Amino acid sequence: MTSALVWGQKSREYKRINSIAYYDESEVLEDSYMQEMCVLDLYYPENLENFSTIVWFHGGGLTTGKREIPAYLKNKGVAVIGVGYRLSPKVKSVQCIEDAAAATAWAFENIENYGGDPSKIFVSGMSAGGYLTYMIGLDKSYLEKHEIDASNIAALIPFSGHAISHFTVRKENGVPETQPIIDEMAPLFHVRADAPALTIITGDRELELLGRYEENAYMMRMMKVVGHKKVKLPILLREVENLSK
Repeated sequence: MTSALVWGQKSREYKRINSIAYYDESEVLEDSYMQEMCVLDLYYPENLENFSTIVWFHGGGLTTGKREIPAYLKNKGVAVIGVGYRLSPKVKSVQCIEDAAAATAWAFENIENYGGDPSKIFVSGMSAGGYLTYMIGLDKSYLEKHEIDASNIAALIPFSGHAISHFTVRKENGVPETQPIIDEMAPLFHVRADAPALTIITGDRELELLGRYEENAYMMRMMKVVGHKKVKLPILLREVENLSK
């Protein structure tokens, strides 16, 4: 069942539609867990045409968390899609990625019906959500299953995402979380020159988990090495202050 709420900001109104299934009914008919988790919330401006859309994946290590519309993305003149996805250990991590791709495909196939521009779809997320952002944007196979070219994503904006294989992926394979792995489940494995524009955001290198800053710095460097022209890793103010000491 869906529900709708309306917000007002001056002359701009926003509508929220909750619990939209992003898989076809036939795919989830006999799977109650998919029915529960594989839904999204859509928050969009009603009186604006050809708006941009942010597909947002929550964090939680691929094991916890729930779909959300972050407050700091509201009332910005863009649509936000908060995606729910299945979680480990009930499923393998690859199915989390498959869900992320299916939800993104839903955006490409449906956002125009609400007034959005399918050429302005941005994919983003925090931590595990950043990892999912990387994976569906760099490994083209996930969106190809939905007949969508990942290069048509307007931009990827991962927040503090794993660039090596996610620690939950490693755990599933008996690999310690302190052992770095770059395999087909690692975003770094899929660097390519024709990827969408990429803005990488992390926290301070001394505060990030397990070298997350350095993983992402290496991602930026390797994307440039393969010839990608639109990748950046903004320098945090604290980093600049530290360098000046």
